[in-house]
This record gives sequence, structure tokens and C-alpha cells, in this order.
Amino acid sequence: MFTGIIEERGTITRIERTSDAARLTVRGPIAVEGAKHGDSIAVSGVCLTVVDFDAEQFSADVMAQTLAMSTLDGAHEGLPVNLERAARVGDRIGGHIVQGHIDGTARVLEIRPGDAWRVIRFSLDPAHAPLVVDKGSIAVDGVSLTVSAVGDEPDGSWFEVSLIPETLQATTLGEREVGDAVNIETDILARQVERMLRFDAARTLPSSLIAPGPASVLPPVTEPATTGGHA
Repeated sequence: MFTGIIEERGTITRIERTSDAARLTVRGPIAVEGAKHGDSIAVSGVCLTVVDFDAEQFSADVMAQTLAMSTLDGAHEGLPVNLERAARVGDRIGGHIVQGHIDGTARVLEIRPGDAWRVIRFSLDPAHAPLVVDKGSIAVDGVSLTVSAVGDEPDGSWFEVSLIPETLQATTLGEREVGDAVNIETDILARQVERMLRFDAARTLPSSLIAPGPASVLPPVTEPATTGGHA
């Protein structure tokens, strides 16, 4: 589990590709401090497992599904990435609960700069739109953010976030341009509720919690695909 508070801006230093996977080597001295084989590190929001490391960098394998669903498919040497080590029990959760199970990608539609803030509007896949609400939480490239606005237009849904100077400087979001792709992870609580709505309440709740009377039948909800926690 992660919190979406980025600890370090790292850099991809090497990529070894096969037909259906890749091994990334990422420079991140803070991220590898105290690291052990098998530890989890989120790379721009994608939970990866450390398979090798030294004092400056670590390597992790990325499976085909993760490559297909994330921006890591287009990764290259020299690419900046956001890094966060897995949270420890007892840590403060400065952001929100982030699993590293991204839902997919979104694209930057608009950037509106201000004196101290920057508002970025992102596209929103129809399958993810019900999971994103105004003032709710979302992780963009692993960064815990509060949704400042949402919209549903004839040409597609979107959401906006407002970024403070610290976020612009400490993460890769300050370098995003219109058209860029980012990884997004919707709130786990929203995904749990969506899953529950797929079933008849009478079949999923304990009988002691069900009021007398006919069971209600809820409409089916489309479930978006997600990556696994480790790649």
C-alpha cells in the first residue's frame, strides 16, 4: 500500500525488453535506502517488485498487462518518474490509500496556469467516470490529488486537479503538457462500492442485515480492468 506522497523523482536508466515483458532499472537513492529483495516501490503509480538493487538504483520486472495498461509501455532511458516506497504500519497517511493498481491512462486536455496554482484537465474513460467525483481522491502518476472538478460532455468525460507549487516541483506533473499520457488510479472505496452494486444485496449481505420484504435488484455496472499490485 502507498499514500500517494512522492518521496523522490527518479530516472529510468535502462530498459531490457522481451516479447511480452520488460525489466526496468530506475535510479532513486532515496527509494532504495533500506531496500530488500521483494520490496514494493511505486513507479509513477505502478506498484513494482524490487528484484535487484544497489546504493543508487533498483530493477523491477514489468509484465505485458501492466505495459499495455500504463505509460510504462512508452518508457525510455532518461525518463523522469515519481517514486514512493510502500507505506509502513504506523506511518501517517498524508495522501490517501493508493494500491499501485492503476485503472489505465488519461491524457492532458488543458493546462491553465495561475500565479501560484496550475489547473490540469484530464480525459476520463467512460468506464472510470462513475468512480471519480468532485472533491474525491485520485492518484495521477502515483501522486495523491483531490479532484477539483468533473464534467461529462458530448465528446467525453473529464476531471481536473489543482496543483500547488510544491507538487509541480517535487513530481513529474510540473512537466506535463497537453496530449501527454498519465497513469490514473481511482479511489479503492469507489471501486468496492461499484463491485457491490453488481450483485443483488440479498445475496451479498448477511441475512441478519437484510430487512424483511422483497430483495431489490440493482442494475449491472461495467467493471473497468485494473493491473495487479505487482508487475
